[in-house]
Amino acid sequence: MTLLSDAPRTSTALRILPPGMYSARSHVVLERAFRVYRRSWLVVFSGFFEPLFYLFALGTGLHQLVGKVVGPGGHVITYTQFIAPALLAASAMNGAILDATNNVFFKLKYAKLYDAMLATSLGPLDVAIGEISWALIRGGLYSVGFLVVMAAMGLTVSWWAVLLLPAALLIALGFAAVGMAVTSYLKTIQGLEIVQLAVLPLFLFSGTFYSLSVYPAWLRVVVECLPLQHGIELMRALNSGALDWSLVGHAAYFVGMAAVGLVVTARRLDRLLLR
Repeated sequence: MTLLSDAPRTSTALRILPPGMYSARSHVVLERAFRVYRRSWLVVFSGFFEPLFYLFALGTGLHQLVGKVVGPGGHVITYTQFIAPALLAASAMNGAILDATNNVFFKLKYAKLYDAMLATSLGPLDVAIGEISWALIRGGLYSVGFLVVMAAMGLTVSWWAVLLLPAALLIALGFAAVGMAVTSYLKTIQGLEIVQLAVLPLFLFSGTFYSLSVYPAWLRVVVECLPLQHGIELMRALNSGALDWSLVGHAAYFVGMAAVGLVVTARRLDRLLLR
């Protein structure tokens, strides 16, 4: 006779979610990504160089022209110290978006990889969590490399800069989740160009290279709603040690992005591939 205490326990998530949506095996998707890219880490790490080149070019050239600027909390810092945290946020965004859009689109539309995965015990939520986790790791790798360069160049201003890496991972998580959700709606490969068309203005106009005070009031309000701008403000404040309660709002913005992106992605995979 089987005792009640010996019966297999079902997690709360498995009881709440619809049958077949989640099997708690998202680590398998992540393991596959590691196996695929274990011999091509240079490809994974290549996107790290773009913001690094911006740092060397503008931090060297414009630094001589601009000199000192006023950073968060009224701290006077060099122009290179001003743009470095912003480029770190952009680095996290680039890594996450690149994997969550281009690679996911190929797996979804051409390789039919997710069709094969969902023919096993894996559910749409497992696939979504696994792929978003891999995009998060890729964005984290970009961030680690860039942060090492920042530290070597003496661009970290405060001891609070130790939190730059966790903040970069949070930024990467938000962009990875939303990026995969957007990719699930793309019909053709040309749609990826639209994604890049949206990412470039985020990079250029979110206050990466200058303060938002240069914008008129109405435009400043619009830019303050952009996700990268929240990441830049979070990074600059941590690097300068100018902490206040607004940082909680910036962090919550990316938590919200991650939650919405994960839910939308799982539902889209369920609708596209299982119904």
